[in-house]
Amino acid sequence: MNGTSAAVRDMVAALQNIDTANRVILCVPFTMLGAGSECVAIGAQDVSVHDHGAYTGEVSAKMIADTGAKYVIVGHSERRQYHNETNDIVRQKAAAALAAGLTPIICVGETMDEKQAGKTMDIIESGVRESVPSDVNGDIIIAYEPRWAIGAGLTPTSDEIATAHKLIADTLADMGLDGTPVLYGASVKGSNAAEIMSVPNVDGVLVGGASLKPDDFIPIITSVK
Repeated sequence: MNGTSAAVRDMVAALQNIDTANRVILCVPFTMLGAGSECVAIGAQDVSVHDHGAYTGEVSAKMIADTGAKYVIVGHSERRQYHNETNDIVRQKAAAALAAGLTPIICVGETMDEKQAGKTMDIIESGVRESVPSDVNGDIIIAYEPRWAIGAGLTPTSDEIATAHKLIADTLADMGLDGTPVLYGASVKGSNAAEIMSVPNVDGVLVGGASLKPDDFIPIITSVK
């Protein structure tokens, strides 16, 4: 919940000038949708499970698609933490996104309590299996968010990231979704992005606070060719 339409326009303008073949997506608040260009795609940060009706304050996948947006984040760690979103709710949102022609970025990851209880692998695998719709008709993206690292300035070791991403890739392959991109998201910045994206099965990054200003975001984009 940051920024203004002017800030998004400034970011898009700055991104026009960088030389990269990487796919860049800005997932913005609903009020800022519609600011895309050839160099950057636009996505929303959440979506309703409902298609239409008397659901005041909700925004449907069709409404998001109507703005020209192509992506939507579902099950972000903050939605799970502050709005008690379960894997089942996330799956419904992902299904709604796919039905409207959007690509859902489906987030999974463990809390500190789950990590300390030795449940990391179980939480990650169940997150993927239960949050991904059973009949995927379109593209999806998975984002691994170690929730204990977000906002704490912590970054898992390369081995921890590799283990989690291999599990996600193997689980997706078992579900018939081999080749699905898997992003890493937690405390990503220009100084560590290249190292993170060199880890096997890491196909990109989901960037938080470092995506708010071009001077912070562009070094992440250009750190990997």
